[in-house]
Amino acid sequence: MTEVTIKEVSSLRELRDFIRFPNRLYRHNSYWVPTLFIDDYHTLRKDKNPAFEHCEARYWIAFRNGAPVGRIAAIINKKDVVNGSQSALRFGWVDFEDDIEVSQALFQQVEGWAHERGILTIHGPLGFTDLDREGMLVEGFNELGTMATNYNYPYYSEHLSKLGYEKDVDWVEYEMFVTAPDPTVARIADIAKRRLNLRLVYCKTRKELLGLAPEIFKMLNQEYSHLYGFVPLSESQIKHYVKQYFHFILLEYVPIIVDENDRLIAFAIAMPSFSRALQRSGGKLLPFGFWHLFRALKTEKQVDLCLVAVRAEYQGKGAIAILMDAMHHTFADRKVLKVESNPELESNQDVQGQWRYYDRRQHKRRRCFVKSLK
Repeated sequence: MTEVTIKEVSSLRELRDFIRFPNRLYRHNSYWVPTLFIDDYHTLRKDKNPAFEHCEARYWIAFRNGAPVGRIAAIINKKDVVNGSQSALRFGWVDFEDDIEVSQALFQQVEGWAHERGILTIHGPLGFTDLDREGMLVEGFNELGTMATNYNYPYYSEHLSKLGYEKDVDWVEYEMFVTAPDPTVARIADIAKRRLNLRLVYCKTRKELLGLAPEIFKMLNQEYSHLYGFVPLSESQIKHYVKQYFHFILLEYVPIIVDENDRLIAFAIAMPSFSRALQRSGGKLLPFGFWHLFRALKTEKQVDLCLVAVRAEYQGKGAIAILMDAMHHTFADRKVLKVESNPELESNQDVQGQWRYYDRRQHKRRRCFVKSLK
């Protein structure tokens, strides 16, 4: 075998090759869900992604015998600092064949850049923000992925261990089955609404939801600030995410809680699963990708939870129960069969405690690895 060579991405054509590499690696895997190509293309371009206002990134592709055999991205988020110093360099968009020479060559590029910049810690998989795909799958390889999550083969984590990377944090995921609403959740929700003088509302028009979107993201910045790897979103990033995703959201899948002064207290955002639609379209919008995604919005019987947030002063007081009860009734009305929680930190007992009221199973686990270069 010839040696592995590494090429840094330096053109838009090479960036397209970088994005499409998983299509080659997973083309026969029925559990892998391709990313929407245009999303990755805009996310990884400096002239398209407002995260580059405070981020730097480099991308590499590994080749053997002239064929691509791996890829990796490295990101420095300048907002991610501790005591005035850059806390860590992130790696993401990482895929490789089961060849330790390939994975080693890729990570040497990332570690070399960290050394150049005087950064002593590397962790990932992570993206530019907490809303990008993050975590490496370590359990649930025979489960269908979601639009919001990475998929990878079991050998990935074995390679990282050989390269000196260790567990930093884990996220777990649950699959819940929609049955009759649990009366306990409904009772907790009713008590919380009366005691705290809260109201459950829904936006009546998409214009109303778009008008509320900046407040939703402002609240995310506040309430997600303590979560692993989270950095606040800028105004331009918020506008970017609103434009990119909020036009596809179904209003009935966004329960909102307000207080007596109409102040936003909590919200949840769910979406019909696009997993099968993305598999059918190969992650492309043309020629038929739009049709597959539109059909999923109307007919898909599986739903993905995307975002849930509750103001700190209302956490543990029943606000989550209000959201869960509302969504459960919506899912039952739309004849939804299953709900994917998407990743939640394994230490997030408040959210996981809600799942005990439902027929569920913890079916996936993904991990953020870390390595010290000291």
